[in-house]
Amino acid sequence: MHHPLVRGAGALGLAVVLATSTAACESGSGTNTTKAEPSTASASPSASATSASASASASASATVPPLPASLTGQQLTWRACPAPSVAQGGGGEAPGAPWECATLKAPLDHTHPDGRTIDLALIRARATGAGGQSRIGSLIYNFGGPGASGVATLPGLAKDYADLNARYDLVSFDPRGVGDSAGVHCLDDAATDASAAVDGSPDDAAEVTALDTANADYTAACEQHSGTVLPYVDTVSAARDLDLMRQVLGDAKLHYFGISYGTELGGVYAHQYPGNVGHLVMDAVVDPTKDPLQGALGQAQGFQRALENFMKACAEQAGASCPTGPGGAEGTRRITDLLTALDARPLPADGSRTLTQDLAVTGIAAALYNRNTWNALAVGLQEAMSGGTGSTLLALADSYTGRDQQGHYSNLSAANRAISCADDRQRYTSTDIQEQLPAFRQASPVFGDFTAWGLTGCTGWPVSGHADHPEVSAPGAAPIVVIGNTGDPATPFEGAQAMARQLGAGVGVDVTLQGQGHGGYDSGNACLKQAVDQYLLADRVPAEGTTCT
Repeated sequence: MHHPLVRGAGALGLAVVLATSTAACESGSGTNTTKAEPSTASASPSASATSASASASASASATVPPLPASLTGQQLTWRACPAPSVAQGGGGEAPGAPWECATLKAPLDHTHPDGRTIDLALIRARATGAGGQSRIGSLIYNFGGPGASGVATLPGLAKDYADLNARYDLVSFDPRGVGDSAGVHCLDDAATDASAAVDGSPDDAAEVTALDTANADYTAACEQHSGTVLPYVDTVSAARDLDLMRQVLGDAKLHYFGISYGTELGGVYAHQYPGNVGHLVMDAVVDPTKDPLQGALGQAQGFQRALENFMKACAEQAGASCPTGPGGAEGTRRITDLLTALDARPLPADGSRTLTQDLAVTGIAAALYNRNTWNALAVGLQEAMSGGTGSTLLALADSYTGRDQQGHYSNLSAANRAISCADDRQRYTSTDIQEQLPAFRQASPVFGDFTAWGLTGCTGWPVSGHADHPEVSAPGAAPIVVIGNTGDPATPFEGAQAMARQLGAGVGVDVTLQGQGHGGYDSGNACLKQAVDQYLLADRVPAEGTTCT
């Protein structure tokens, strides 16, 4: 029952979390208790937030009282970081110097800020001051999902941000409901494996019933184990956490780098706190104008487009030995034939595990996030089509769903569903999906069914969703750089243009990368990196419509 493509409902529209990640954040040696150094940015009063829309959940009341001084004035205790916890992804070593971790206390319910608190896990590397450069403040990262552990992800990607680290403390966090921040827990490892074995693209009434039952069982497990936090893991609450973080870190303005779902979080923050926006970058942008069904359809189209780009490159480089042949319709037919065969008979993989149809689609999707994994995709398809083994595609799928080699799952999938269902008002039934299947299949013969059926995961969820789509209008905010990659599979390029428009005139600055993969800054494109670095380091806003090739 893995639905890898949709942001929500048991699916994983992930950002760059597939990269190596090596950190976690709990108590350890080397304690350092400090109030963070103040930012050199100009001061601005903290705004009292108002919600973008009426909400059915407990945390989205229209007016939010100010946070008490016990929270805004709290002192963070920075310690050496241990290895990632299982909930954060596990499997790695402690990141070592210069990384430090801390725990931030935040209200469980921002409408009752004097009530119960939760702990949010943070990580940072202090500004290096390389070349005698002065510190600007903290640059806070969210790597998407929703459900990606920022604490575990940032150290593995820090080399991409080394130039920014000269003037910024690099900071990330596990958002509420994620990893070690009151992480949502649903099924244990064995039950998660069993759930993954349920056909996620049902072909008959019996399979539809089995999928509906699996979704209901998953929902019941989430409510049983994490019912207390489920009403409060929404993006509006996470944005309020960001402003608390800003204050406790000592920054007059929020400097923020959001990737994939992190762009939605950044947009929601800008809407609530436009006067507190400092420098804000959005990369691999979620379209804020689309409801979940429209977003899923766009993702099906985006992944199909990326797959066709992969097949074209494979044919050019490998010729007749490419597993998808000449690409195009013939390449798509070969892949759909493989998926049909897997639906009837999964392939053996490592140990006692098998590659199912669902896991094969997940593995293919995972490889399309980054052009550097296209070779692995070609190998995996060749193995499955000609070698009778599914090991490589299964490994790609595991990296995507947060399953390590010992069979332990992070809470990535659970957090993804919980956050998405808290955000999205829509609840889709099996009948709704069956009516939409023709449009999804036309959008993508490979990914259409899976993206469509992934929308049923919020049906029966115990918490009502907030809105049809996020509110991101931010009149009066400082300029926000919005990056769209024309070959992005998970967040199609058009979403960046929509986000820039919705942020408002003079706020959203549209920047385009004509490239492949999910996101742009870490793609190695020098033009794009220079544009973003000059904005963040020298306060030079790119010209509207800047295009990098």
